[in-house]
Order: sequence, then C-alpha cells, then structure tokens
Amino acid sequence: MTAHVIADATEAIAVATALADEFRAGAAERDAERRLPRAELDRLSASGLLAVTVPAEHGGAGIGAQALAEIFRLLGSADGSLAQIPQSHFVYVNVIRRQGTAEQRKFFFAELLAGGRFGNAQSEAGTQHVQDIRTRLERLSDGSYLLNGVKHYSTGALFADWIPVLARAEDDTLRVAYVPRHAPGLTVVDDWDGMGQRTTASGTVRLDGVRVPADRVLPHHLTFQGPQLHGAVAQLLHAAIDVGIAGGALAEAAEFVRTRSRPWFESGVATAAEDPLLIQRFGELALRVRAAEALLREAARQVDAAGAGLTAETAAEASIAVAAAKVTAADAAVEVAGALFEVSGTRSALNSLNLHRHWRDARTHTLHDPARWKIQHIGRYVLSGTLPPRHGLL
Repeated sequence: MTAHVIADATEAIAVATALADEFRAGAAERDAERRLPRAELDRLSASGLLAVTVPAEHGGAGIGAQALAEIFRLLGSADGSLAQIPQSHFVYVNVIRRQGTAEQRKFFFAELLAGGRFGNAQSEAGTQHVQDIRTRLERLSDGSYLLNGVKHYSTGALFADWIPVLARAEDDTLRVAYVPRHAPGLTVVDDWDGMGQRTTASGTVRLDGVRVPADRVLPHHLTFQGPQLHGAVAQLLHAAIDVGIAGGALAEAAEFVRTRSRPWFESGVATAAEDPLLIQRFGELALRVRAAEALLREAARQVDAAGAGLTAETAAEASIAVAAAKVTAADAAVEVAGALFEVSGTRSALNSLNLHRHWRDARTHTLHDPARWKIQHIGRYVLSGTLPPRHGLL
C-alpha cells in the first residue's frame, strides 16, 4: 500500500475530521449488519493517520499526545467501533519508539509510513488476572524463537499487517513479538460477539509453533523499569474514545429532538426543542461532555509535558491526570448515551434506528479497565503522595 505522509499535527487533525465525517455516515449500518470496516481501515491507512507518531527523524510527523487524543476523540464521535481498532496500533508503535533498536525502528517505521497496520494479541482469557500472561517465547538454537499460546480480545488483529504478541520469555520477562499476520502457525478467529463495538473483530488469535526471528522481538519488560508514559498514552486513547462516544451520542440526540421528537402535551410548546425541561437536560448533558473534553485535553497536555522532561514525578502527574480523564470520560459516555433515549422519546428505541449502538459501545468499551482502581490511585496520590504503579494500565 502507498500512504500519504502527514506533515504535522494541524494536517493530522484536519484529515481525522474529514475521515470522521465520512465514517459517521455508515456507522449505524455497519454496526447493525456487523459489516467489518475493511474499506474504512484502508482509507485510514492510506490517509497517513496511522503513521503520525513516527518520529520526524524517520520521516513522520512525530505528533504529540494532544493531537493524537483529538484524533481519537474525532473518530470515536463517528464510530465507537472503528475508533477502537487503531488504539493498540499506537500503543505498540510506542513500544518500538522506546525499546526498539535502531534497525528495528528503521524497519517498522518504514512499514508504518507505507500504510502498515498493527493489531494486537495481548489479553488472555481464563487466567488468574489480566497480567497473568501464559503465552511463551522459546529460544531456539539458531537464536530465533518459537511462539505458542492463545489470545483473546485481539482488536485489530484480523485487519493487521503485523500482530504484536505479548509473551513471556524463558526467564519470565515480558516481550513483544511482532509477527506477520499470515505467518505459518498463526490463526485469527473472528469470534467476537460483544453486545457493543461489534465491528472491532476483537476475537481470538492462536499461535501454534510460530517461528519469530530474534530481530522481531522487543524487551517490553524494560519499559517499566523507570519512569514511563506507556500506560498513560494507552489509557489516554481509551479516554478519548469514550469522550468521542459521549459527544457523538449528544449530537445525535440533539438532531433527533430537533427533527423527529414530539413535544410533551403539557409543555405548551410547538416543538420538542422548545420544551424547557428538555433544554435543561441537554444543558446538563452538555456540561458532562464539556467536562470530559476539558479533562482529556489537560491529561494530553500533561503527557506531552512529561515527555519533554520525564521523571518519576512528571510521569506520575501525567498518569493521575489521565486516570481522572478516563474515569470522567467513561461516566459521561455511559450517561449521555443512555440519556439519548430519555430526551428523544419512545421512537428512539426502535431497533431499526440503531441509536442504542452508542450506549452499547460505551458500556462495552468502558469495561476495559475498572474505574474504581483509578480512583484509588488518585486518592492515594492526593492523600499521601503515593506514586501510581508502573504496570501499563494507568
């Protein structure tokens, strides 16, 4: 594939705005029919958006967290499924930026600039907890590796050129193996049946004796041995998706009330949009969305600031800011997407309109990481100055 190379953050946001408008038009139909967004992802790749974090010295735009979060907010406002697919792509681009050798960075950044896509094979089901990774990398006598395991919730894997696989080496340290999508022994099963984010194809990846060259394996465990923004960036993008879903649901609710809803007979007004009780509720919902947007922008600003001067303290500030944004965004997405029906009336519940996709996407996506633990870390930081843990989920 030949992809456009985006020059800077301003162009990246303009491209994302245009693509979001394009993707919004078919979002309801794709969700209702579970029509996987292959064509839309090809448009995303060709646009150059998937390479915007490639450093300038390698030919990319090297954009920061503020612009990247805005890109995800825009995409999330259009289609909560489609926005989720590239989230892990950028997470594993960051692994290469931080832990890749010069040759690895040169190779993979060229792949990205050409339109290449990363999926993910990270989570596992049936283990003790989310960080109980049982997929194994066995070192062979020639220096290469043999990869075996089963992964679930593998968003993006079905559409990827490369699948980053989180695995443990023989010394039990975490590694990331970057495996071609069609490598022998690798199978992607489209068995995702979530009630929301239906078109993410977040299914199963099976790895049966997959051979991996040594130069396609990165030492991910080193990421967490010092101050890092790996988790903050990953969570920031999740928060941006939630903020986008909230904003998209609010916009669709307003359009529905303006054009389709009838006023309640006791209101004494000619149109639903003139009902003072509905006006009040829309004001309340708009405040929730605006608060989530503001915290998202502040969190992204702090991530960029920490990146410019990374210490244990600046990394902690960024992680706490992202945690606050994520909790607020998740609450806003679920509340606003649910309130869409409250303000729009009975007709909005028709299955044929598929307005419930906003709530289903919000409810599904916000299950990613429990907000209660983020609130715990915020509280500890405020009360005792306890720095948040370096586990990649904060």
